[in-house]
Amino acid sequence: MDLFDYMRETNKEKEAPLASRMRPATLDEVVGQQHIIGKDKLLYRAIKADKLSSLIFYGPPGTGKTTLAKVIANTTSAQFRQINATVAGKKDMEEVVKEAKDLLGMYQKKTILFIDEIHRFNKGQQDYLLPYVEDGTITLIGATTENPYFEVNSALLSRSGIFELKALSREEVKTILKRAVYDKDKGMGSFKAEIDEDALEFLADVSGGDARQALNAVELGVLTTQRSEDGLIHLTLEAASECIQKRVVHYDKAGDNHYDTISAFIKSMRGSDPDAAVYYLAKMLYAGEDIKFIARR
Repeated sequence: MDLFDYMRETNKEKEAPLASRMRPATLDEVVGQQHIIGKDKLLYRAIKADKLSSLIFYGPPGTGKTTLAKVIANTTSAQFRQINATVAGKKDMEEVVKEAKDLLGMYQKKTILFIDEIHRFNKGQQDYLLPYVEDGTITLIGATTENPYFEVNSALLSRSGIFELKALSREEVKTILKRAVYDKDKGMGSFKAEIDEDALEFLADVSGGDARQALNAVELGVLTTQRSEDGLIHLTLEAASECIQKRVVHYDKAGDNHYDTISAFIKSMRGSDPDAAVYYLAKMLYAGEDIKFIARR
């Protein structure tokens, strides 16, 4: 890395969005997902011992898939490489595999390849990884918001541990937001900001368990709110509501949520549960579902 690359990376870290800067560096800093990274859980023990097999993380946006990959990058002795399937192709994977073979052959050092949005790779691209995952040339970590049983090749799935991440609870989102507002090293602490309790409750509620959405709202609120006479920036409920004007609804017209929601809607009507039926109807309409699709049901 030359001087220009070093300065570019340094400035990138400083100017990165709050959600990126606040990523935990260690397992103990991670908030939520205790069902898979609790201290008595397999994944926790595997990361701590640096004995990872190939993994697939899936779950809603903003729940920590990339965060867990970054934690692994900070704790492993293996070479860690990251690519994003939205912009990478076979050539990028070929470069990683060649480098992994060299490291393994010369230094007996393993390579972990993290592929974000792995469902964006087509079947041929996913198939290319199979022999190298199988023979241990690379350890694969894939992250996806889609159901991997439909979007990732079964051959890759059979060689990987699959871990589902859940939407964060309100209390977990509140913990993350407090840390972000008052942390002077990575958060907004140097701005001398304070967040009102009702604003905190509001953001934790409307973010729908998506920490990234909540952090983006806090960052926008702090950066755009005038400093008060006491010298502090007060992030009030009114300011918070302006920064995240629409409740986050996890709903993908082409994915599982689409069919799960319409199925729940139909079952609610058949079960004579009007409250549930209205809830699922409102969710679909709010997310922009085609009214004709609903009416046909």
